[in-house]
Amino acid sequence: MDGMTLTGVRADARIVARADGRGGTALPVLDGEGPLAPRRTRSSGSEAKVTLVGAMSGPLGGDRFTLGVRVEEGARLHVGSAAATIALPGQTKGEARYDVRLDVADGAELRWLPEQLISADGSDLEVTTRAELGVGARLVLREEQVLGRAGEQPGRLTSRLTVRAAGRTLLDQELACGPGAPGGWDGPAVLSGHRSVGQLVVVKPEFVDHLPAARMLGECAALVPLAGPAVLVSAVAPDALRLRRLLDEALCLLD
Repeated sequence: MDGMTLTGVRADARIVARADGRGGTALPVLDGEGPLAPRRTRSSGSEAKVTLVGAMSGPLGGDRFTLGVRVEEGARLHVGSAAATIALPGQTKGEARYDVRLDVADGAELRWLPEQLISADGSDLEVTTRAELGVGARLVLREEQVLGRAGEQPGRLTSRLTVRAAGRTLLDQELACGPGAPGGWDGPAVLSGHRSVGQLVVVKPEFVDHLPAARMLGECAALVPLAGPAVLVSAVAPDALRLRRLLDEALCLLD
């Protein structure tokens, strides 16, 4: 349910994917309007596809967005977005929040591949993404943050990503950038002057026996095996186009 308050917009959306018993995936729950509007798009084989269509600008200062995705046992779901999400300053002062919860049951598969998140000058956004995976679950998760639109300084952006599989934490990391963020975020140990940063997490059962070794992927990306059937690719780039190219090349190696 969506609503406007004196402190900003409240918006919730839910997606549930379920095996249909005929080799495909049904979507018994596909709820959300306004800034979080999930729409079913053309499916491919056993995989259902959903696109998030934002009908409003935002998130703005003071907004609270929540998105929950549940992929039940045996189902396969691909979630993308129609356009980039742009964090903007709003008339309401205060931080905006965007909380994403991804639950992937035993033997299920989720490909979470939204477009970039752009932190516009003057904005203040905290994004939290938490993925909980069952035994034998598969996950492809991509996050991309762009600090500022062309020719402008970024707003403040705090992003936390947590991935757990079978009750075990595989990844828990946080990155804060922009005005008011801890010092050093733009230094050589973090972004080194780049304005686009991204992560790719791939979890699949085959990695239990054949986990890729750590290595550099060019000068601006690195592949790191995680403590479980998963790998993390971290990348920085001068712009969103080159960041996407780096992450796409990494996914081709791992998919």
